[in-house]
Amino acid sequence: MEEILIHPAYFGPVSQFVALVKADKVHFENEDNYQKQTYRNRMYIYDSNGKLLLNIPIKHRSALTGEPKKAGKHQLYKEVQIENDFEWQKQHWRALKASYQTSPFFEFYEDEIYPLYHKKYDYLLDFNYACLEFVTEALQLDMDFSKTSEYILHPEDKKDLRPLINAKGKLNFQHQEYTQVFQDKLGFQPNLSILDLIFNEGPNSLNFLEAQEFKF
Repeated sequence: MEEILIHPAYFGPVSQFVALVKADKVHFENEDNYQKQTYRNRMYIYDSNGKLLLNIPIKHRSALTGEPKKAGKHQLYKEVQIENDFEWQKQHWRALKASYQTSPFFEFYEDEIYPLYHKKYDYLLDFNYACLEFVTEALQLDMDFSKTSEYILHPEDKKDLRPLINAKGKLNFQHQEYTQVFQDKLGFQPNLSILDLIFNEGPNSLNFLEAQEFKF
C-alpha cells in the first residue's frame, strides 16, 4: 500500500490502525461533513458484560445557532463541538479503568492517557487528534501524515479508506486473536478500539498490526 485517505477517529478500531501502519503516507480527511453513528465520536471496548459502546456527546447545529433543525443541513466535522455539559470524560475514564485495570499494560500507559479524560476539549476533531497522538506514541509509530485542506470527492492517487469510519457498516476484515481480559468468560471480541489491543499487548501492538493482512 502507498498513500491512503482516512478519517481521524475516537481511538479507532484495529482495522483502521492496520491500514495506518501499512501505509507509506497517510492523509487525514479534515474537510468532510459530520455523520452520525461513526467512529468519529464512538468506540467499542470490552468490559465484563461484553462489547461496550462509549459515545462522545456533541452539540448539534440547531443547538449552536438556535435555529430549527432542517433536513439536509450539514455540519463540517472540524466544526463539531463536544457537549461538555455531560460528564462524558468521567464516565469514559471510569469505564476504561473498570475494563482494563487488570490488563497487562493499563498501568504502563495510564499516566499518558489520563490527561485526555481530565482536560476540556471544545472540538471533537481536536480531541481525536490528541487521541491519535497518544496511540502513535504508544505504538512507537513514526507516521508520515498530512491533513487535507479541501474535500476530495474522488481521490485518484490515494486509496480511499474513509468508509472505515462507519461504525455500522459491514466490514470484510478479520484479524488474528490476541489475549483479552474477559476472553475466557465471553470469548474473543474482534476489531475493538485500538486501546483494547494496546492495553493487552503493550509494546507488541505494533508488531501485531504489521502482521495482519490488509483486506478491505
